[in-house]
Amino acid sequence: MTRMVCNGTRMVRFVAIGCVVIVFSGLAALGQTSANATTNPQAPAKAEQTSAQQKNAHEEQLLTDWPDLAKFGEADAAFPPPAPGEKRVVFMGDSITEIWPFHAPYPLAADSEFFPGKPYINRGISGQTTPQMLVRFRQDVIDLHPKVVVILAGTNDVAGNTGPTTPSAIEDNLMSMSDLAHANGVQVVLCSILPAYDYPWRPGLEPSPKIIALNQWMKSYAAEKGDVYVDYYAAMVDARGGLPPALSKDGVHPNKAGFEIMAPLVEAGIAKALAKP
Repeated sequence: MTRMVCNGTRMVRFVAIGCVVIVFSGLAALGQTSANATTNPQAPAKAEQTSAQQKNAHEEQLLTDWPDLAKFGEADAAFPPPAPGEKRVVFMGDSITEIWPFHAPYPLAADSEFFPGKPYINRGISGQTTPQMLVRFRQDVIDLHPKVVVILAGTNDVAGNTGPTTPSAIEDNLMSMSDLAHANGVQVVLCSILPAYDYPWRPGLEPSPKIIALNQWMKSYAAEKGDVYVDYYAAMVDARGGLPPALSKDGVHPNKAGFEIMAPLVEAGIAKALAKP
């Protein structure tokens, strides 16, 4: 794993940045930048400067804190213990989890767009792969003492965000997260990787068959170990083996309509996990 991390850092410098840009390309901030470019002749230069600054900051973060433990470090340390009877859930993942619009001060506000009033904690970090999540799993999951962890991970591994990897390495990391959770009394919900026909930041990888194989393994592993498996893939895939335009702007990250499909599926999975002894 150490060799993969070291070899992968160089690739992350240009690949993961692409992922971050894609994640936020649909948000208002970048949309405003695009609009300004048509009316302000200085806007392209400013946007290019901002992009370079973001890239430099990201590269520095990778060199000094590869799993990005600092992102949630202070928040995790300050987090209160669960209240009596609280059914706390941590969502561990990448950008797909991070952009899921249930960010709110804890405890969640009653008017949150998704999961109103639920003690759900978002610990998604854009661009991350399963080895990075595994390194931060104790801090960002176990130390928060949840009843359940929801793991949605693997698509950035397939994209090679931290360097070339193998299906068995991805599976090993998912198994290790599951093992850590169970060793600390946390029930596990393993979520299928979402469909992806191609990755805009690294085209030509033909990820669809790789994702199908990983999901088949994940379903079997969950059944073997007593984890809950949530199948987003079957509910969202189109005829190409990707995400349809109605559910995603870039073919990788769900829009609101995509999250509206995912929410009841994961809620059912969480309920099933909470019912386990």
